[in-house]
Amino acid sequence: MAADLSQIVKAYDVRGVVPDQWDESLAELFGAAFVQVTDADAIVVGHDMRPSSPGLSRAFARGAAARGVDVTEIGLCSTDQLYYASGALGLPGAMFTASHNPAQYNGIKMCRAGAAPVGQDTGLSEIRELTERWTESGAPAPAATPGTITRRDTLEEYAAYLRSLVDLTSIRPLKVVVDAGNGMGGHTVPTVFADLPLTLVPMYFELDGTFPNHEANPLDPANIVDLQKRVPEEGADLGIAFDGDADRCFVVDEHGDPVSPSAITALVAARELARNGGRGTVIHNLITSWTVPEVVKENGGTPVRTRVGHSFIKAEMANSGAIFGGEHSAHYYFKDFWNADTGMLAALHVLAALGGQEGPLSALVAQYDRYTGSGEINSTVADQADRLAAIRAAYGARDDVTLDELDGLTITAPDWWFNVRPSNTEPLLRLNAEARDEATMAKVRDEVLSIIRA
Repeated sequence: MAADLSQIVKAYDVRGVVPDQWDESLAELFGAAFVQVTDADAIVVGHDMRPSSPGLSRAFARGAAARGVDVTEIGLCSTDQLYYASGALGLPGAMFTASHNPAQYNGIKMCRAGAAPVGQDTGLSEIRELTERWTESGAPAPAATPGTITRRDTLEEYAAYLRSLVDLTSIRPLKVVVDAGNGMGGHTVPTVFADLPLTLVPMYFELDGTFPNHEANPLDPANIVDLQKRVPEEGADLGIAFDGDADRCFVVDEHGDPVSPSAITALVAARELARNGGRGTVIHNLITSWTVPEVVKENGGTPVRTRVGHSFIKAEMANSGAIFGGEHSAHYYFKDFWNADTGMLAALHVLAALGGQEGPLSALVAQYDRYTGSGEINSTVADQADRLAAIRAAYGARDDVTLDELDGLTITAPDWWFNVRPSNTEPLLRLNAEARDEATMAKVRDEVLSIIRA
């Protein structure tokens, strides 16, 4: 009987426990299926520092090469370094990582040439179907002439390309603490930051896929506590934390206080609009702060609001020709980076903005942090649709609000807004609320939570 891979083939990637849910034999089949679906004659493959990553990556390469496809292995890399290779080399790519998931997990993020995403609607479902079929019937017959597998180091090229997109030539000296979380930032940061006027204080740069210090997910406040403490101890100008595959970055100011990803989105948007002559479209998802579209308009740009999720952002980036996009989850997307997300490029923008003026980061970002947000609050519910209906009933008849259902349910009033959206994978509702002041935000947040949790 064919395997059921629905538990590991997600909306945007492959992810599961190794070897319980998948292993190298399955990775080899995924490699064969990937090249068939993408119709590739050559691909690029990279991997993170997890113990299972090199073996899975090589098995995927074998599966592709057996189909007659030439494989370029770039070895240890961050996810955005793999996107760089896909874009610069014009090849479909596969990155072996489970991002911030625990050590026993691994996964594959796949893209077409030019870092175009492969998700459920853009090839991933077909890859799953082929792989399931082949678990029963066996791998397809190998090509008469197998492809080659060659190694290539792209780290220096990747670093140089990122630095070409941000002018860092005249910044003042800065002291920066970087928490790599034992993830791929420990591999990429020293090369990307080389020769810049920075005093780098590294934290957890040792590559270790067992994550001995903390989970490599900086969006969880528990995982930036060490960084928040270290920045003021060092008298540093700022701190930066990366997730496990270093495609997201999170920033803290000189006091160790977190800077919201919405504020970073607004700051980078203003800079990217300036680079483009004060013109351009900027994408933001519907739970970023009101500040983001305001700053975009103030700087001559056009804000476009999308659903949450990188596939929606990347699709809208391509459709609208947007120059930049940002999400509340600290994913930042750049037209000049093949519409792909790169936390490292966002970090360079923050360094350039801070180093280009004399004030502290807290003062710089204050102009981009105008409202009070709740952050994302998850609630387990028995019936998502029932609770959403209850919220709609409670607010829908009010004259002072507007309602939309672009992604979940968003209620907007003159002084506040909130969004409630269901998780696709768990029995959860996710609440985000924002208001012009703390008291109003707390009141709205608590009112909505009382309905969700009734």
